[in-house]
Amino acid sequence: MPDLRGPSRRAREIGQFHVMALLARAKELEAQGRSIVHMEIGEPDFPTARPIVEAGIRALEAGRTSYTAATGLPELRRAIAGFYRARYGLAVPAERIVITTGGSAALLLACAALVDPGDEVLLADPGYPCNRQFVRVMEGVPRAVPVDAAVEYQVTPGLLERHWTPRTRAVLIATPSNPTGTLVAAERLAAMAAIAGTRGGALIVDETYHGLVYEDACASAAGLPGDVFAVNSFSKYFGMTGWRLGWLVVPERHLAAVERLAQNVYLAPPTPAQYAALAAFEPGTVALLDKRRDAFRARRDYLVPALRALGFEIPVAPRGAFYVYAGCPDGVADSFAFSRELLEEAGVAVTPGADFGANAPQRHVRFAYTNCLEKLAEGVARIAAFLDTGRV
Repeated sequence: MPDLRGPSRRAREIGQFHVMALLARAKELEAQGRSIVHMEIGEPDFPTARPIVEAGIRALEAGRTSYTAATGLPELRRAIAGFYRARYGLAVPAERIVITTGGSAALLLACAALVDPGDEVLLADPGYPCNRQFVRVMEGVPRAVPVDAAVEYQVTPGLLERHWTPRTRAVLIATPSNPTGTLVAAERLAAMAAIAGTRGGALIVDETYHGLVYEDACASAAGLPGDVFAVNSFSKYFGMTGWRLGWLVVPERHLAAVERLAQNVYLAPPTPAQYAALAAFEPGTVALLDKRRDAFRARRDYLVPALRALGFEIPVAPRGAFYVYAGCPDGVADSFAFSRELLEEAGVAVTPGADFGANAPQRHVRFAYTNCLEKLAEGVARIAAFLDTGRV
């Protein structure tokens, strides 16, 4: 008899993405006729902007469905380079911009280009759960750096120096962050790039939520020297989640390796999506996207004080993205059980802290304000009623 082995050790060690299970249960309840307020999933509720949709339709009607180069359409790479000039004042050569199948593929490519088996990558805890899994897929070792409100839930230069070891290959940070919505200032980005460089390592910066920053200017790592990889996506600010398109700004000496990896992993990014994305940079589209950003700001400005009034601890208000990472009210000892009961009994879906690391996850939940103000107000009212029952 053949030895029928189960999944690989790598596959067994990849953790569950709890929010997806919660979303599936929420959909089941909706199918049964229940009303659910969704505050769990990080997907904008706005449809893709019409100019982008129309550009995609034109591409399909013109038969633009063949493979592009693995690095993407040259005109889209040039458009992104122009975006960096206009928005950040950075001169990023189009040749260093690689179009990817979503921001996730960009992060995977960066990890694949840098990480050998056993190499360590430092990540903030709490942080986006898939980032540590990207490292693990490449046989690397994700090393959590516990962060809290005192450092705005971000890795700092001091923390980087303290946690760097001879096995460290890179540090991966996100600004704005998921789940906390906090930012890393330009001088800190530069300092961390310098620290990594002096140790023969790299800095990977996830900038997926750039464009959704509410008060301060958001610094991009794309213009920093050395082994600095900047990741971005068309999913969040540009509202193209299902189109599966992102990009990676690659240090010149890694370009050939990243191109080979892209060729072998997914051949090329989706062609109609690339032609559609060209319309994302048109002035009229940008004006529309900025209005949507203002709507997210209004939602944040409602939700943060409303949650604080219910006893949730939010020591650092989000300055970007569309999440609130909150300490649970007194009496809640298990955020996972709390999230499950809140969904089943009150019809409100939120994400437990278990998705975001090992730094007091049982005490935290994440709220996504990816729903309209009326729905958010309904969700807050339901949470208040649930807490008033004394069940927690």
